[in-house]
Amino acid sequence: MNVGFIMYNWKDISPNLDSTLRLIHESVKRGHKVSLIYPSEMAIRRTIVWSYCHVIDSSLTYSENPVSFYEQVSLIREFHPMSIHDVIFLRDNPPLDNHVLNFLDTLDGSTLFINSISGLRKANNKIYPATLSSLYDSNDASKQWIPLTTVSRNKEYLKKVIAEYDKDKFILKPMDGFGGSGVILLDKSSKTSNYNVNSLLDFYIDSGKKNNYIILQEYIETELKGDVRIIMLDGKPLGSMRRVPAKDDHRSNVHAGGHCVAHKLTSLELELCSAIGEQLVKDGLFLVGLDLMGGKLIEVNVCSPGGFAEINEEGNIKIESNILDFAEEKLKSLKK
Repeated sequence: MNVGFIMYNWKDISPNLDSTLRLIHESVKRGHKVSLIYPSEMAIRRTIVWSYCHVIDSSLTYSENPVSFYEQVSLIREFHPMSIHDVIFLRDNPPLDNHVLNFLDTLDGSTLFINSISGLRKANNKIYPATLSSLYDSNDASKQWIPLTTVSRNKEYLKKVIAEYDKDKFILKPMDGFGGSGVILLDKSSKTSNYNVNSLLDFYIDSGKKNNYIILQEYIETELKGDVRIIMLDGKPLGSMRRVPAKDDHRSNVHAGGHCVAHKLTSLELELCSAIGEQLVKDGLFLVGLDLMGGKLIEVNVCSPGGFAEINEEGNIKIESNILDFAEEKLKSLKK
């Protein structure tokens, strides 16, 4: 099987925790030809998409340990049509380049994408949960799995929403952030926070002169600190962990200094997974990371959901092996 990974630069990987590295390592161990593809090196000519592919040298013997494997890898740069790939994992960090998705449209139907191009277009932003009607039942409070969320780039309206929030605390974050970057906890009971609202909105909306969208989200109070990351594969929960924030930070993301502990999904969390799973598969979103807090869905991560190393360690499983099993079987079924 020829497997391509559209991803961030190989040199930027943190091998101790990187989930894409573990998918690549598992692919190589199974004897697949593996290429790393950077969006900046892709092009389309007529109807053919080409790219420089950094192919992992299969003539070498590599370690069973992913960290040692990373240090040993030899890459051979080759120029190929993207159609040579049987399976393509889109593992680039958000926001995704829409031009790249347009390039890949030419391969739709001939290559297995994890995740699908149409699914990524629909869900590679933080608005996606709000489109899932199965997650909100206005007549049943126990099935209102989406926290109150407002998305806008209109400063006047955002200030109005902040003033009218019936709770003191809420989260402010940029639409295109990831890894906890730019996530701020605001407390209306604090005069300092109120004084800073104007400048914060100006900064987030006008940063880079892009007229950026802002997300205001209900702050979820929980008995257990942190949030829950669930890896969903083919619409079902594969593994989970709880990410606990550092003492001096409200963010639980590992990139922001949080740490991970084992977590067994509650009946409510399993019910949420069941409610969203069918729609994920329908949208071609086979590999997804859900972030939950207090039984509510905070985010759906579809670009490069991580946490494999931590969940593997805490749950005594091997997530990347399950994912490659799925990809191999899915490809077989598509070729029948």
